[in-house]
Amino acid sequence: MIVAFSVSPLGVGEDVGEYVADAVRVVRESGLPNRTDAMFTSIEGEWDEVMDVVKRAVAAVEARAPRVSLVLKADIRPGVTDGLTSKVETVERHLGA
Repeated sequence: MIVAFSVSPLGVGEDVGEYVADAVRVVRESGLPNRTDAMFTSIEGEWDEVMDVVKRAVAAVEARAPRVSLVLKADIRPGVTDGLTSKVETVERHLGA
């Protein structure tokens, strides 16, 4: 499964990068395949392990912010691994054709 999620602190002003970094740090330390872009962090693994990381990432932001917003999208596709890479490679292959 691949989960793309965004954790945003609320009530801390406009500059939220430091808070977001706390969440991304949790994801990167998890050891699961992941990518971060300007809007979302994507993480790949089994349901329980991915959701545990998301929960811990939210908790890291929640520890310093009075309120937290979470947006989450999941691609649940049993038997597929390395989807973070293969899905992008497929699109790139079509773009190059």
